[in-house]
Amino acid sequence: MTQTHESDVTALRAAVEAARAAPSIHNTQPWRWQISDGRTLYLYADRSRQLEVEDPDSRLLTESCGAALHHARLALTVAGWQFDVRRLPDPAQPDLLATITVTARGEPDEHARVLLDTASRRHTDRRPITNRQVEQAALDAIVAAVTAEDTRLYILSGDQVVELAAAMAGADRTEVAEEAHRAEIGRWVGGERRDATGIPASAVPQQAPQTRVAGRYFGPPGTLPVDEGHDVAAVYGILHGDTDTPLAWLRAGEALSAGWLTAIAQGLSLLPISAVVEVLPARMALRRLLSGLGYPYLAVRIGYPDPNAPAPAATPRLTADEIIES
Repeated sequence: MTQTHESDVTALRAAVEAARAAPSIHNTQPWRWQISDGRTLYLYADRSRQLEVEDPDSRLLTESCGAALHHARLALTVAGWQFDVRRLPDPAQPDLLATITVTARGEPDEHARVLLDTASRRHTDRRPITNRQVEQAALDAIVAAVTAEDTRLYILSGDQVVELAAAMAGADRTEVAEEAHRAEIGRWVGGERRDATGIPASAVPQQAPQTRVAGRYFGPPGTLPVDEGHDVAAVYGILHGDTDTPLAWLRAGEALSAGWLTAIAQGLSLLPISAVVEVLPARMALRRLLSGLGYPYLAVRIGYPDPNAPAPAATPRLTADEIIES
């Protein structure tokens, strides 16, 4: 019988604490965790926080949980723990997305510490970025971080960004035309949030930013000030892979987390663009941009944020006790 150590349980709880900061679609935080034997952390999808209209196939829910899984992995690596990860380990339990089992103590990882330190500064900023060109070395670091998570990042040319903008506009028109979609947005976005989920008005721009790829519909304007800047220097890309399966979506979420935290470490901002994968025609348009050689999981915008503009207020988070089950 494997002996349970108090240090193991403490490490696993610390991993969940780190995972609380992970990004998720509309800040739904659609995950729950279990620590059952003192050495293994179980990650489950929480269907009660799934977007039923925007995300009926759980694509974005699974990607969100993948980001949380990556945050948890980072925390354990920073603390010097060795561990085994099993993704979608039980076909009979589709909500069980992953397990992490600690196996031994090793040496703390300084690179992981740098990335984890950026998690507290990570936020979704929908405002324009500066006109500073993205340095190639920084972009290479982001691409490498994504690739290490069994996902790829395809960088779009200028003409392809125009096609991405058209796909995004079409997806937004399709979704906004649906009353059920508008109602779902109303439940998760805007106002002063009464619980620790959703996007508060303080994170929603006061007016539509001047960006080459327009933002999605969020209902009434928020309270986040927007200047007259543009994003002509932004780099746009598509996270993609060889399959379009829950495992691939989970890995894409891990890749998003790795790429996003790497971007912050490089002084960059990263903005995920999800509406283009929520609507089938838009998703097919992205696949054509990939020349049919991969399946798109998410689009992203990368650029340098304005150092003089205050960051948006942090979005709320559920407590560890609210997402850990005995």
